[in-house]
Amino acid sequence: MNYFVTGGTGFIGRFVVERLLKRPRSKVYVLVRKESKDKFEKLRDSLAADPARLLPMWGDITTPGLVSKANLTKLKGKINHVYHLAAVYDMNMDDETGDRVNNEGTRNVVNFTNALGGKVSLQHMSSVAVAGGHFRGVFRESMFDEGQDTSHPYFRTKFESERIVREECKMPWRVYRPGAVVGSSVTGEMDKIDGPYYLFPTIKAIVDSVPKWLPLLGIEGGKIPIVPVDYVADATIAIAHKPGLDGKAFQLLQTPQDSTGNIMEILFNAAHGPGFAKKFELPSLPRVVSRGLRETAKILPLQVAAKQMAKATGLPPGASAYLTGKVSFDDRQTREALKGTGVKCPKLKDYAPVLWSYWESHLDYPDPVRGGRAKLGGKVVMVTGSSAGIGLESARKFAANGATVIMVARTLSKLEEQVEIIRKQGGDAHAYACDLSDMADIDRMAQEVLRDFERVDILVNNAGRSIRRAVMESLDRFHDYERTMQLNYFGCVRLINALLPAMVAHKGGQIINISSIGCLTNAPRFAAYVASKSALDAFSRSLSSEVKKDKIDITTIYMPLVRTAMIAPTKIYNYAPSWSVDKASDLVVDAAINKTKRVKTVMGHTMEMSYAVAPKLNDTLLARAFQLFPSSAKARGKGEEKGDDKAPSGETMALAYVLRGAHL
Repeated sequence: MNYFVTGGTGFIGRFVVERLLKRPRSKVYVLVRKESKDKFEKLRDSLAADPARLLPMWGDITTPGLVSKANLTKLKGKINHVYHLAAVYDMNMDDETGDRVNNEGTRNVVNFTNALGGKVSLQHMSSVAVAGGHFRGVFRESMFDEGQDTSHPYFRTKFESERIVREECKMPWRVYRPGAVVGSSVTGEMDKIDGPYYLFPTIKAIVDSVPKWLPLLGIEGGKIPIVPVDYVADATIAIAHKPGLDGKAFQLLQTPQDSTGNIMEILFNAAHGPGFAKKFELPSLPRVVSRGLRETAKILPLQVAAKQMAKATGLPPGASAYLTGKVSFDDRQTREALKGTGVKCPKLKDYAPVLWSYWESHLDYPDPVRGGRAKLGGKVVMVTGSSAGIGLESARKFAANGATVIMVARTLSKLEEQVEIIRKQGGDAHAYACDLSDMADIDRMAQEVLRDFERVDILVNNAGRSIRRAVMESLDRFHDYERTMQLNYFGCVRLINALLPAMVAHKGGQIINISSIGCLTNAPRFAAYVASKSALDAFSRSLSSEVKKDKIDITTIYMPLVRTAMIAPTKIYNYAPSWSVDKASDLVVDAAINKTKRVKTVMGHTMEMSYAVAPKLNDTLLARAFQLFPSSAKARGKGEEKGDDKAPSGETMALAYVLRGAHL
C-alpha cells in the first residue's frame, strides 16, 4: 500500500511512519517543508529506511494544493491512505496561528485528498479537545457538536478542523481523538513538556524535600485522558486498515481515565516519593456560577493575573481544564474496532517509571548557574562514574555552564546515550569507557584523553563503591576491603597521577574528590567504605601543599547520604532523610566554581566537632544507631528477606532525623 503522511517528522508522526514502513511492500510519502529537510533526513536515518520506500514530498499544509501540480499528478489514484497528523499542539497558541495551521491546513489536506481520487481514504488526527474545556458527563465517540465551550484557541481549532473533515471530505474518512499524549510506554520517549508533564517539576520538588515514609494529603481533581504515543500509532494504523469503519470517530485513551489525584500518586510512586494517606475531592461549583466566573475571567486584569499564575506554575491556562475537567470519555467503539488486533492501551501505572526516567534524563535539563559560564566556560572537566547518579547530573550541569565534559564509566553505551542528550541541549560532552578498578585501563584512558584534549582542567573523582556491612559480618570477606580500596583509593590516585603532570605544565587545575560524610561521622557498618575514602582524603591533604605553587586546587566533598542506585539495596533508607541527586550535584559544581577546599554539610560539621570534643559521647550515639539500623539480610549473607523493607520504629525514625544525611 501507498501512504501520504503530513506531520511525519513530528512526534506522533515518527511513530506512525515507523509502523507503516513495517507493513509489507509499503511506500510512504511524507509532506516536508524545504526548511525541514534536515528533520526528514534524520527521520530516515533513525529508521534506517530504504529511500525508495520513504520519500519526501516537498510542500506545506498551509499552501493550497500542498504539493506541486506535477507531484499531484504523479500521486493521483496511487495513494491508499492519507494520514493527516500535522497540527499545532500548543496550549499557549494564538487564534491566528491555530486558524492558519489547524483549520486552513486541514482544509488544504481535505482538498488534496479529494483531488487524489481512486480508493484513497483520509485518516485525520483530531483530539479529545473537541469536547471543549468544561463539558460535564460522558463524551461518546458518536458525539461531536454538543454546544460545548470551545473558546480556547486549541479547543476551538481542533473542533473546527474535525468539522471541516466531516463536512468537506468527499472521500471516506476516519477521525482519531487521542487524549493527552505522553511518551512511549516502552522507552518513555517524548519530545516536549505537555499534559501530565506539567506536574513533573512539582512532583520532583516534593520528592526532593519530603521523606518517602511521610504520607501526603492529595486531591482527586478531574479525570485526565492519558494515552502513550505508541498506542496512538498502533491503534490508528490498525483501525485504518479494518473495513467497515468509515465516517466514525475513535477516542484513543486509557479506560477508565485516572483522576488527577490517582495520576499524582502513580507519578510519585514512579519518582520513588511518598504515597498519599488520603485524597480529597475538590468541591464543584454550580454550572451557572462556573459559567459566570469564566465570563469574568475574560476581563483584562484577570487575564494578566492568569498569565502571571501560569508563568509561576509552568501550567498554561488552557491546560487547567485537563486537571479539573468533569468529562469522561467513552472509547468502546475503539475497543470494539481493535478486537483481534492485539492492540490495547496500557495502564499508566505500568509504564509511569519509564516516563519519569526519560523526563529526568532528557527533558529536565539543568539551567546554567549564575556566573557559572564565566568560571567554567571552555574548561575541560572529567567526571568519573558519570553514566548515572551524582556523576551524570554533575556532568550535565558542567555542560550547561559551558564546560567540555569528559564522561567516564565502564559501560560505553550508557555514556554515549547521555552524551547525545547533552549535545542535543547544546552542550559539549565526550564518552570514554574505563574500568576504574583496573590500573592499566586507567592509564590507557588517561593517555587517550590527554592526546585528544592536551589536559584536564578539573578532575571529579566521583566513581566509587560502597559496602554497608559490619566488621563482624566481614570476617571472612576480606575482599570487601580490597574492592573498596581498589576503586575508591587506588583508582583515584592512579588517575590523579596520570593527569597531574599536564595540570602542572599548564600551571593550573583542580581535583575534586567525592568523599563521604562517614569520614566525619565515623559511621558504623561502613568501615571498609570509610577507610578507603579516608585514605584518599589523607592523600589529597598531602598533595595539596605540594601543588599549591602550581596553582592546583584540591577539594574534598564529604557527601551526605544521597538517593542513588548505590543505596537502593538498603531498604531502611526508604525511611531515612537523604539528599537528592540534584542537590548533591550542586555541591560539586559550586565547588568547581568557587574552588572550595572542603565541602561539609551542617551534620558533617557537627559530628566532626562532637568527636573532637566528646568522642565517647559520639561513640554512644552511634552505638545506638548501630543497634537501631540493622544490617540487611543480604549483608548478612541471607539474601533479601520478607520484611526487610518494613517501617522502622519511632525511636529509629527520630534518630534518623537527628543524624539526617549520615550513613547509618
